[in-house]
This record gives sequence, structure tokens and C-alpha cells, in this order.
Amino acid sequence: MRAIRVHEPGDPDVMVLEDVELAAPSEGQALVGIDVAGVNMIDVQQRSGNYPVPMPYTPGSEGAGEVLEVGAGVTRVVPGDRVAYAMVPGSYAESALVPADRLVPIPETLGADVAAAVLLQGMTAHFLVGSIAPLEAGDVVVVHAAAGGVGLLLTQMAARRGLAVVGTTSTVEKAELASAAGATDVVVRGTRELPEVVRSHGDGRGARIVFDSIAKDTFEDSLASLGRRGTLVLYGQSSGPVPPFDIRRLQGAGSVFLTRPILGDYTVTRDELLWRAGEVFSMVADGELDVRVHERFPLERAPDAHRALAGRTTSGKLLLATGR
Repeated sequence: MRAIRVHEPGDPDVMVLEDVELAAPSEGQALVGIDVAGVNMIDVQQRSGNYPVPMPYTPGSEGAGEVLEVGAGVTRVVPGDRVAYAMVPGSYAESALVPADRLVPIPETLGADVAAAVLLQGMTAHFLVGSIAPLEAGDVVVVHAAAGGVGLLLTQMAARRGLAVVGTTSTVEKAELASAAGATDVVVRGTRELPEVVRSHGDGRGARIVFDSIAKDTFEDSLASLGRRGTLVLYGQSSGPVPPFDIRRLQGAGSVFLTRPILGDYTVTRDELLWRAGEVFSMVADGELDVRVHERFPLERAPDAHRALAGRTTSGKLLLATGR
């Protein structure tokens, strides 16, 4: 089978298409023929070396396709099942070995493109808005990168709960997409002071939660936008990690909370995984959640997909089609 391989960290061109042989699935595994793989910022961070991973490796942690073969003891899926998965490495390939208990059935009403586009980022948005801190209708929340893959889904989910969403984007065009997704107000970074905008909404006391996937470049504004006992959720670092800081600043900002969560800790059991995935897929199938695919690249153009994502020129999801 064909797969993208990385033998050393570096720029996007370190990703090369190679022929790779996979072993038969072992106990508890399934061999999945991948039709579409999702491209995520964590892939860029790992490939560049910002998040070190053992080399060589196949990038990607999200895919959708068909079960081709199962190992001993696997009863959850059978060959021919349409499935999607996230948080399992090696999806930039025509097939992958995946633990069967991490596979999620794709509803008949959804295509593989949509499943691959929404599973990881949709479940991320689901736990961020629903499981980090209690929220009530009318609360103000901030969504940085509100026109990005997670940002658009998170904005829609937050708006559906009756929250006042203040989004941030890098361009006016992206601001229009965030507004269409349900944002109450959108700040194009560098044009208005975010903390002032946040306090012009709701009760004027600041944000209940700030969802920040940018980190280094936005941390100060994020902290200053929180209301008393608010929560700053750093769930990514597209601009780089936040430098070390004195944690007493959390007290000075109003006894606020800071967390750095990952999806894996919010899909610990199979029941939790199926619940989150099922709710996300249901929202898409019911038309309550719009999934925007920015561009679909063939597998061999994985470097171009990474350049587009790292350049922050995208709005919505990037996909790789394997053509298997």
C-alpha cells in the first residue's frame, strides 16, 4: 500500500510517498482501508518537530473508510463496515491497523468525507463546550481562530446552547464565516481590543470561558478577557507554546482557572467515545452542524495541505483522499 512517510522532522517536503507493507491485524485490531484522512494542526506540529514523535512514521490520526480484515477476538466490526476513527496514528495511508474499540460506525446518511472532516474536531468542540466548565445560556465565551476547523464547529455548538460567542479571526473574510456560524461578534485580530469587546457583551464582567488554540500570540488577550472565576482553555498552540509565567497571575486576574486538555482524556472509555461521536454525527445528519471542507488534496500532495494549514489561509477542514 502507499503511505506518506517522515524520516526526519522538517518542512512539509520531508513527507514522501512510499510503498509500505502492513502485517495482518493482530488480536483486537482491524485493518481499515482509508478513503479519506483528516489533516489537523497536530500533524503539522509533529512533522515539524515541535511535538517530537519516534521516526520514521506515517502522519495523521484521523481517517474514514472500510474494514478490510479483523484480528482475533474482534466482534465490534466486520469486514465491509464503514468506519471512522481519530487519535490513532498513521492515517496518511491507503490502509492502517486500528484498535477495533476505537472505530466508530459511520451513519448511512453520511459520506466518508464528512466523517473524516468532523470526527476529531467535532468531538473536540463537543468536549470543550460541554465538559470543561458549566455554562448557561447568555454566558459570554471567546473562540479564537473561529473560522478554523475546530473554531467553526465550536462556534456553532456554543451558539446552539444560547451562548454569546465572541470570535477572533485573522481576516475580514474569515470573520464573515464566523458570523455565519453564529458568533455574536467577531474581532479581526489587530483591529479592536479583545478584552474591551468581550466586556461590551453580556453582563460586562468578561468571558466565562476563553477557548484558545493559538496560545503564544493570544495568551495575554485571553487572560485579560476572562471574568472572575472564568476558565482559560488552551487546547492548541498554532503560534507556539505559552512562555513560563507566574501562576499568581491567575489570582490577580480574578481567581481564574487554566487548563490544557486533550481529547483522549475525554474519550477514555468506548462508551464515552461512541456518545461523543454519535452526538456529533447526529448534529451533522440533522442539519444542526454545518461541516465546511476547505479543500481536498490527493494523498501525494500532503505537503501542500500542510503548507496551507500552517499558513493560516484556510477556513474549515483539509482532507487527503487516498484514491485506493
